[in-house]
Amino acid sequence: MKYGEAIIKGFDIDKDLEIWPNEHKKDYVIRLTLPEFCCLCPRSGYPDFATIYIEYIPADFVVELKAIKLYINSFMNRHISHENSANEIYDTLVSKINPKWLKVVADFNPRGNVHTVIEIDSKIVNKQTTC
Repeated sequence: MKYGEAIIKGFDIDKDLEIWPNEHKKDYVIRLTLPEFCCLCPRSGYPDFATIYIEYIPADFVVELKAIKLYINSFMNRHISHENSANEIYDTLVSKINPKWLKVVADFNPRGNVHTVIEIDSKIVNKQTTC
């Protein structure tokens, strides 16, 4: 096994998702584009590819860039649906960095003539949970 494969296979969200203190008190947006997301279809095992877009306004913490890359790569050999992968990424970031605002978009490449885009925005999610 190559060193990159070992790091991805052994990635532990609780100890390897490195977060840093946000040194700024003003609001600003961090935008991340991760164009090489891959997971496996839970039904067929075929690979599904997507671009993951993450935007957030940090509160007390920011996520370290290499750590988010490794986290996203850790989906590579997992059987997980489009919806579940996007929701897991969103929920993980909320629990780890508790941003003031977060949006995750998972734009999956078409497969079988179906193009799926999953979007989770904390402004919408929080509004729905308070109704």
